[in-house]
Amino acid sequence: MAEIKNPNQQGGQDSKTILAFTTIFLVMFLGFQFMKPKKPATPAPETQQQAAAASPSQSTPQSQPSTDPVPSDSANTTQAASESTTVVENELYRITFSNRGAQVTSWILKKYKDDDGKPLDLVNHEAAAKFGYPLSLFTYDQNLSSRLQQAMFVPSATGSISAPGTLSFEYASGGLTARKTFKFDSNYLINAEVSVTQNGTPVAALLSWPSGFGDQDTLPHYAAATLDTAQGGKAEQVAYKKVSGGETLHGSFDWAGVSDLYFAAIFLPDSPKNVDLVSLQNTLTIPKNAKKPDPGQTEQAPILGAAMGAAEPYSVRVFAGPKSLDVLGAIPANGGVSLEKVVNFGWWGIISKPLFLMLKFLHDHVTGEWGWGILILTLVLNLAMLPTRFQMMKSSLKMQRIQPQMDAIKAKYAKFKATDPRRQEMNKEIFDLQKREGVNMFGGCIPMLIQWPLLFAFYRMLSNVIELRQAHWLWLPDLSAPDPLHILPIFFIVSMFLVQWLTPSPGVDPAQQRMMAFTMPAVFGFMTWNIGSGLALYWAGSNVLGIVQQMLMNRTKMGQEVREIAAKRAAKRAGKQAPLVRR
Repeated sequence: MAEIKNPNQQGGQDSKTILAFTTIFLVMFLGFQFMKPKKPATPAPETQQQAAAASPSQSTPQSQPSTDPVPSDSANTTQAASESTTVVENELYRITFSNRGAQVTSWILKKYKDDDGKPLDLVNHEAAAKFGYPLSLFTYDQNLSSRLQQAMFVPSATGSISAPGTLSFEYASGGLTARKTFKFDSNYLINAEVSVTQNGTPVAALLSWPSGFGDQDTLPHYAAATLDTAQGGKAEQVAYKKVSGGETLHGSFDWAGVSDLYFAAIFLPDSPKNVDLVSLQNTLTIPKNAKKPDPGQTEQAPILGAAMGAAEPYSVRVFAGPKSLDVLGAIPANGGVSLEKVVNFGWWGIISKPLFLMLKFLHDHVTGEWGWGILILTLVLNLAMLPTRFQMMKSSLKMQRIQPQMDAIKAKYAKFKATDPRRQEMNKEIFDLQKREGVNMFGGCIPMLIQWPLLFAFYRMLSNVIELRQAHWLWLPDLSAPDPLHILPIFFIVSMFLVQWLTPSPGVDPAQQRMMAFTMPAVFGFMTWNIGSGLALYWAGSNVLGIVQQMLMNRTKMGQEVREIAAKRAAKRAGKQAPLVRR
């Protein structure tokens, strides 16, 4: 990908075109990487009240206390005397339910670790304590939500249950009845059946995931949250800033839920034609430095959640787990929209997904390590792009051959102002000359534009696949995070400077060439300082291959001619005899 980082070796006008394209690239890339949210919007009071209704205070669960129903004169009363916990476990997760609210207080994913090396808990405990725990019930009546959240359900079992299995919770008191039944299997899916009535009338009590995820610890991680939906065969992801907290969407949903960069909680209704989806949005005060919290240094992080259900008894499957293409693709989805769409490759998905499948194949069958896989894929892609490098040099050479004639035409019309109509005659003469000599003024730009989508697609791919999360390679502890020792950025700057130095630029002004040779490595080096080391590794590997390719191309007949033209033009500017170029 070294071509992306180098000015095209054509005339002065063409070099300005390349500089313009490079500027556009920088603006787009910096927009992807550095346009962070300054301050999440504070939810409207109504939204906050609704969230508060779904998030009563929690007490610490106790192990296997008595769950006998409380004696009552009413035969319709069913509630436990005290709080108890039930743990459901399979090879993938360990879920702890509390009978208070019949909700989840811990959701451990056994195959994933947090930043401290401990098994990852999908529950964001700080946010859940304020806004509600997973699989709690959301209603439009604040008092009713609070009552359901605090209700002491009677569980069908306490202690530990191994999946596959079933766990149900029942509650009845004062005319309010509620029942939740959960069925567990060997995968990440849970089947939930919910029924709530008040005085015999069905109540719209929606199953919810209200409080983000346990891997969110910094503002960028919180800000990566999206509301994910699939309707009518089309999937959509809405950034948290565009989500209206408390909004109800009614209709046919194949699936819907929330996700962050690496994990998701998605509801898949068994009857998708008539369900309600409520978006939940709040804010949480977090320290700016999660590793060294300072009460005086805080910021507001967005908490995104969702609830789904109906105004009658309903059943829904719940996926809570990693955004892995393998895992998501194996889940049968309603309406034919695969859950793979939850992985956000953006506009570049048509390129990013095949790139990832190639990278995964290299990891699974060739290298066994993601770092080596990235380097091998870099080699493959650079070899595939090699014809475009030759095309760029060929176009540059053609342009340089007619450059003296173009200069003569420009000199002939130099006395006329830019607004003079006769300037159009100059442009026509130059166009006719280029056409006659078979020169396309954009011939060097088109190959570069072909490569840019590949770069953006690679960036989106490496930034969104969970497989690179905490993936080690040599000195790099996490290919999804910046290089902690900054070895890659420094190597990248040096190697990019060598690429610039080795690439002849006969049509570029020497002062401009020197500026590009120093400023571009510095700018791109700064970008690699802060991006994931997997992408920095790809760029650095591309530079090394670019150096080798350019050295070989400089030895070809075409490369020697380009260098000779560059030497003659430099000598002409300096008023000296052109040095001989060694062949």
